[in-house]
Amino acid sequence: MHPNESLVHRFYTCFQQLDANGMIACYAPDIVFSDPVFTRLEGRDAGSMWQMLSSRAKEFRLTFRDIKADEARGSAHWEATYLFSKTGRMVTNIIDAEFEFRDGLIVRHTDSFDFWRWSRQALGLPGIVLGWTPLIRNAVRREAGKGLGQFIASRK
Repeated sequence: MHPNESLVHRFYTCFQQLDANGMIACYAPDIVFSDPVFTRLEGRDAGSMWQMLSSRAKEFRLTFRDIKADEARGSAHWEATYLFSKTGRMVTNIIDAEFEFRDGLIVRHTDSFDFWRWSRQALGLPGIVLGWTPLIRNAVRREAGKGLGQFIASRK
């Protein structure tokens, strides 16, 4: 197994255990993370996101598979099931991740998932009707960014 494949495996094993600090240890200090909700988080903000999500997780389960990595790039498939706290609805999010590595650490992490599928589960009727629109996507992004900002401020 390539060392970067082991690194990605360690990242998701820590995630299964909601060990945000273990996840962050897999990241380079200049990490760039993005997904459909958090479109660009750099450095400590990416780590803070994992700390926030891990500390708030309810009824959380995670599986991962198909980890591939070489010296420069990697990928994985993961699925998270959890209680979305804003609505009390259960969500199963199906995610494909891509990674870039430098010096044995992750320097870029990009998660991709079907936002409309997620919004239908997380938001119910509003997600079903409007989850495919920029209106809902941008509202979710604003709310998530606000929540992350408050989380970061509360830790200072």
